[in-house]
Amino acid sequence: MNVRRRPISGIAVAAVTALGLGTLSACSSDSAEASGGDGGGKLDVVASFYPMQYLAEQIGGDHVNVTTLTEPGQEPHDLELSTKQTAELGEADAVLYLKSLQPAVDEAVTQSDVKTKIDAATLTELENHGDVEHDHGGEEEHAESGEEESTLDPHVWLDPVRYAEIAEGVATALEKADPDNAADYKKNADALTTKLDGLDTAYENGLKNTDTKVFFTNHAAFGYLAERYGLTQEAITGLDPESEPSPARIRELQQEAKADGVTTVFYETLVSDKTAKTLAEDANLKTDVLDPLEGITDKSKGEDYIEVMQSNLEALKTALGAK
Repeated sequence: MNVRRRPISGIAVAAVTALGLGTLSACSSDSAEASGGDGGGKLDVVASFYPMQYLAEQIGGDHVNVTTLTEPGQEPHDLELSTKQTAELGEADAVLYLKSLQPAVDEAVTQSDVKTKIDAATLTELENHGDVEHDHGGEEEHAESGEEESTLDPHVWLDPVRYAEIAEGVATALEKADPDNAADYKKNADALTTKLDGLDTAYENGLKNTDTKVFFTNHAAFGYLAERYGLTQEAITGLDPESEPSPARIRELQQEAKADGVTTVFYETLVSDKTAKTLAEDANLKTDVLDPLEGITDKSKGEDYIEVMQSNLEALKTALGAK
């Protein structure tokens, strides 16, 4: 995989604090490896939201303490950090985030003195997926809707192949930050990429032969997934899940549902499903959940990234009429 890695400086594995002279002379770096006490010699890693948290936990394993800035059930795009969270970020050994998704996190990371800053956006290739609308010749409606998106799409974790690229980059960064445990980070990353490769194969095989290739979503989170598996995502709103669609956009989607054989409007767990369900009712379509995995809650159809992505695959297969 072509993974672009940012050079990352090392982190001290242990600090000597308030030790007696006898203890100071007797104890070596072995004490930093032992469990017990605050941290137990582990790296303190702050993750910006769930997909970054999952990577840190899976790759870091027993060698890291992971905290997340985005609590379960909290929509991550408009996250505002508390003073306590900002302080915790500044005291961390490493921070793992995705630049451009959460402006408050970007600012806090920039202002912090954290030695290891891992920006997932630099570990794979982000793309501009452009206008959320699908051109059927309605140029006037395109102009009226004003839904054009010109920024890079940050939802890269929903493509298992790109997510695996990011995993490799995260492992490399942790290996440099904590060289004593480099072999474990690499082993854990290899295990994770094997799971992601299996997920990619399941998606490729499951979506290869379907009645339609078009699916409707609440917001434009699935562009990378659609691109990977030859599908077309039609989003009610753009990259911002809180934005409101124009009447022109709703009319266009109603027309496309008939033209493209769409059966289902997908909504998600962390934002309102009102618009998606209204569109489905007006166009006589079904509704179902397609989870953008921006957080895991008790409403999630799975306990972790892999399980929820498998649930997403089954939902897509049903909606698209997989053979």
